[in-house]
Amino acid sequence: MAGLYRTLGIFGGFLAVVGVAFYPIYFRPLLLPEEYTVGDNLKRQGINLLRQLKRFIGRQKEMEKQQSINRAGVVQEDIQPAGLKVWSDPFGRK
Repeated sequence: MAGLYRTLGIFGGFLAVVGVAFYPIYFRPLLLPEEYTVGDNLKRQGINLLRQLKRFIGRQKEMEKQQSINRAGVVQEDIQPAGLKVWSDPFGRK
């Protein structure tokens, strides 16, 4: 009898894991269709993505400005150790 309960426990556990995995994939869209409508949701996601991209580009420009201010007056050849090139390709490509 103990073997039967162990077998039922194993199969029940497997079905529970499969059920938990399928909930967000299959059952949630069936229960909450307003979250998964294509038109408005996709438009909203696209607008949010464009806003994030705009912020990212703005931060990049600010960082470039700050970097140019920080490196003003610095001659890289003076900082490099003696005998090293200013830049060399570590993979030896030409």
